[in-house]
Amino acid sequence: MKQKTIVNIQDTAKRTIRLESAAIGSLEQYVNDDFVQTVELIAQIKGRVVVTGIGKSAIIAQKIVATLNSTGTPALFMHAADAIHGDLGMVTPDDVVICISKSGESPEIKVLVPLVRNLGNTLVAIVGRTDSYLAQSAHFVLNTTVSQEACPNNLAPTTSTTAQLVMGDALAVCLIELKGFTAEDFAKFHPGGTLGKKLYLKVGDLSKLHQLPVVKLQSTLREVIVEISSKMLGVTGVVDDKGHLQGIITDGDLRRMLEKNMDAAGVKAQDIMSKNPKTIQQDELAVNALELMREYDITQLLVMKDDQYHGIIHLHDLIREGII
Repeated sequence: MKQKTIVNIQDTAKRTIRLESAAIGSLEQYVNDDFVQTVELIAQIKGRVVVTGIGKSAIIAQKIVATLNSTGTPALFMHAADAIHGDLGMVTPDDVVICISKSGESPEIKVLVPLVRNLGNTLVAIVGRTDSYLAQSAHFVLNTTVSQEACPNNLAPTTSTTAQLVMGDALAVCLIELKGFTAEDFAKFHPGGTLGKKLYLKVGDLSKLHQLPVVKLQSTLREVIVEISSKMLGVTGVVDDKGHLQGIITDGDLRRMLEKNMDAAGVKAQDIMSKNPKTIQQDELAVNALELMREYDITQLLVMKDDQYHGIIHLHDLIREGII
């Protein structure tokens, strides 16, 4: 019977991280003229970036495609095996083809490479062997050579696929900067989910969902309580006769008033309001409202449209939308 090997799990995990970290660090020496020319070429092409590979490299190719698409560089994934059985038809004359392979010698790659060359497309290799068939056939070579895999048998693609992924990220980030791709551009491609909402959801989009809680300086205590209660936000803005914002009254202000044993009969809104309330413009991003709430340790902000009081945004609005 085969004897069971005793494994120190923490040591194995740490060794894996060290090996992959070292592999990533060594990639800096491979950022050369081929890399620069590849970025410049992709930045100005009229077509797409078609990324292909086989096995684990194909999975990395899909991630690189997703990153490029989400950052303003149109890209397609083409599986190398499917490419030689018809999918090569997705490649148009204006496309750049990136082929990913550790060895650069896979049978599918050897069949695909001359077909791409015959189409007249520029071929970029992300490859772990610069003396391979793929590297020798490509117009540009992005070297992702690693000294060893993290796998104890030095077989399973681990370190090598990490290096491929990082090289792809380096390409994408360079293209972001070269093309001037902004956070606003990013938001256009990410309208769903928490990330998208942080990039496009405005304060006014949330404040308009509520009724406007508002009282005047001379409003009675009863009117203040009714307004706060009916609008169900735990707060009301206080305005003067011209509608200009003067202050804010919260549930907490009412409690503090009662603790002081004030004569409730003669209390007016102006007597218990807090002056200079924290405000935010309605066209600000909702995530900026969250930052202000955290900075001042409060749960709501008064929303302004230019110099006019326009509504309330509450912490619960941000929680509901997944901003937090």
